[in-house]
Amino acid sequence: MTNPLLELKKYGQSVWYDDLNRKLIVTGALQRMVDEDGVSGGTSNPSIFEKAISGTDAYDEHLRRLVDEGRGLPEIYDELTTTDVRMSTDVFRPIYDETQGADGFASIEVSPLIANNTQASIEAAQRLFGKLDRPNAMIKIPGTPEGLPAIEQCLADGVNINITLLFGVENYEKVAWAYISALEKRWAAGKPVDRMASVASFFVSRVDTLTDRKLEEKIAEASSDKQREELRALLGKAGIANAKIAYAKYKEIFSGTRWKVLADAAARVQRSVWARWGRKHSEVRTAR
Repeated sequence: MTNPLLELKKYGQSVWYDDLNRKLIVTGALQRMVDEDGVSGGTSNPSIFEKAISGTDAYDEHLRRLVDEGRGLPEIYDELTTTDVRMSTDVFRPIYDETQGADGFASIEVSPLIANNTQASIEAAQRLFGKLDRPNAMIKIPGTPEGLPAIEQCLADGVNINITLLFGVENYEKVAWAYISALEKRWAAGKPVDRMASVASFFVSRVDTLTDRKLEEKIAEASSDKQREELRALLGKAGIANAKIAYAKYKEIFSGTRWKVLADAAARVQRSVWARWGRKHSEVRTAR
């Protein structure tokens, strides 16, 4: 039987695994996913790490050692999670090398407690990137209003950035232009742009979660069967429609004059990551 994950590569798509953790790495499961399923990158977040650390014994030895050394809770968390992501980048490194820096990344997120603090986000991203010390590491910064200047500054400074929690098209456009502005600053300063990497993580099914809730309310209030059927036909459709509009903006932005100057300097486009897929309703969902 044909592996559908491998089939995606024919369409220029990459599969990233959104659950990096210690057990997955040390058991060889992540490497098997790379070898057998074509997984070519991965991401993490504080929620993923909380479940992994509390739900398995894979961290126990490392945790005891850090406690014995007198480390505080924030430092313990930092050591555990950066170790996981560094190990993940090493698994993905052959992909990064084979694609000349186009793929093979692993991401770690700055603390959600500083999502609305621009300077703290900049400092945290720079520190994490330096601590990981891997060219295929990415730092996740939320696409909040305060996060946008942090994203641009970090990219200009040479830090690979994964912009997370994007839901609206307008916000996506701001993120894409922030990437272009950052590369323009690097190019004007005589710094290389050819190995800078960024992805914009656009969430899909969460849009449906909110929209469908509103639609269900309207269905309950509908005055006729026809109106109810028309509303039901919209269930599970908003997320994909939203993503299609964002993708159209992506093609528009990364084919324009400002981008062409950077492309001529060997810059790479900011890739789109279609995150948080779901199948609450029966239709098959696809996106480019």
